[in-house]
Amino acid sequence: HIGDLVAEMLAQYGVEYVFGMPGGQTTALHDGISRRTDRIRHILMRDERNAAYAADAYARLTGKPGVCDVTVGPGANLLPAGFLEALNASIPMIGIIGELPLDWLPLKEKGIASQGFDQLSFFKTCSKEAFLVPSVASLPELIRTAFRIATAPRPGPVALIIPHDIFDADWDEELLKIRVDDRSVRMPYLRSVAPKSEVATAAALIRRAKRPALVCGGGVHGSDATKAVGRFADRLGGLVVTSLSGKGSVPETLPYAAGVLNPLGSSAAIELIQEADLVIWCGSKVSQNTGMNWTLPTPQQATITIDFDPLEHGRTFRPTVALLGDVRETVEALDAALGDSMADAHPDWMARIREGIAAANAVKAEEMVSDQVPVLPPRIMAEIAKRLDDDDVVVSDASFAAGWIAGYIPAKQAKRQFLYARGQGGLGYSVPGAIGAATVVAKGARVVTVAGDGAFSYTIGELATQAQYNQRIVNVVINNGKLGWIQLWQEIYFKNVQSAELETQSSVPGYAAAAQGLGLLGIYVDKPDDIGAALDRAFAHDGPSVVEVRIDDRATPIHSFKRRMREPEDKPRPRPGTVYKLRDWKVSPDL
Repeated sequence: HIGDLVAEMLAQYGVEYVFGMPGGQTTALHDGISRRTDRIRHILMRDERNAAYAADAYARLTGKPGVCDVTVGPGANLLPAGFLEALNASIPMIGIIGELPLDWLPLKEKGIASQGFDQLSFFKTCSKEAFLVPSVASLPELIRTAFRIATAPRPGPVALIIPHDIFDADWDEELLKIRVDDRSVRMPYLRSVAPKSEVATAAALIRRAKRPALVCGGGVHGSDATKAVGRFADRLGGLVVTSLSGKGSVPETLPYAAGVLNPLGSSAAIELIQEADLVIWCGSKVSQNTGMNWTLPTPQQATITIDFDPLEHGRTFRPTVALLGDVRETVEALDAALGDSMADAHPDWMARIREGIAAANAVKAEEMVSDQVPVLPPRIMAEIAKRLDDDDVVVSDASFAAGWIAGYIPAKQAKRQFLYARGQGGLGYSVPGAIGAATVVAKGARVVTVAGDGAFSYTIGELATQAQYNQRIVNVVINNGKLGWIQLWQEIYFKNVQSAELETQSSVPGYAAAAQGLGLLGIYVDKPDDIGAALDRAFAHDGPSVVEVRIDDRATPIHSFKRRMREPEDKPRPRPGTVYKLRDWKVSPDL
């Protein structure tokens, strides 16, 4: 049947895992996979939304499209959360979506066919592209098209909606032959390089700069460009920072690497980037957060943008030089055009960078050894960092967890070792993301998640999936009893709003106990001296675990929140609508 055709094509495209939830309309696919378990396996998720998150993490670590499957109606309508994450973060993904039989269309439109709704229009809003398969004969070409679109610049999710009658149809292998396009097995589909004339202009601009800076986004990892970027960074003789998604583009142990540029990232990165006279945006879309609420680049800064998406070169500012091309190929061309190393060309700037990094590290060092009770999250991150091996992967959830990881667990290698859900920044990514990551990490390696109690609550059911497949995942829950970001926002800007409480004195959620009930190792910690021993047990455990740590509900990695909380109570505070102000579109200057 056609389920065999789909499963065979997926296997030939190198897809090792499909994450999802079966339904009657998609059972033919699962039957096809069951006959090919030596090449492709299905991971049963507890929620279709989480299938997309697991596929997303798989795609980030492998560069291959993450594949998820859902059934028609209630299964399909849960998929967009993960699709939007992949769309905004440029992650290749393919969703195989069940549909009612083709000749049921008039019944669906009348609203009397069970579970039916206009899925094609629905997925057009949250996908790079969406297709409703109209016939058996068209299916192989549509699968090839889905992989090509998912991996081509700019990568993203593609919805392939397959009606029930097509899935269950017979497959005559002699009449309907299949073939795959090996160019779209992983991203990028094709590589290109910016014109030599523009590369030369950019190199000349770099030579004139006195305080150059390089901002590395997720596109560095998407292009598998860390080696090229590392060589270029060494030659540049300037500051290097990353976005959250770009963390690990260069090791943060280097003397010129100041960490993550983000309102909840590195204070050194935030401070030093303002002083640069040239900013090279490499594989970064200069989003609200990496652009520091669109205050970057400053009017005085010349800019170079490196991106394979032509629409990125001028989205919020017109760059001095736009280099349109694959990140890896273009950085290598720029590195060659630059010629002699400039590592010693800016001694004052390099000294200033080292000074800024040292000052920020001194402040963080005090936080990371704090014996305060309730526990400060930097102490937890420091203990995690001590135990991470080279092949381990850290999966961040949204909200404060992203900032604690970014600032206090350094990237010691140039590789994608940290996964952040920044396309949407939605709560609940880490637990299902870890399931996808655990399918591809090196043998013996561990996946570590960090989530607040609010985020962890979203997808706690997927702990059962981790247990079912006995994955080596250490889930760290930093529990402050609140939706921390929202609670502080309400306090700072609206005073007495109390809608972000997650517990009362008589009702304290026990995540470690819940984990034990689902068959995992669960450990509760409320004293800093017990964190290390708890993590040692979890890291040594042959299976998934949850380490729940009670933390200070006033702790925040957001620098503006810290400043606000230090201000006198009677000082007037602006309404939050004035915090994020989009500056005027402008042309970057030439040095």
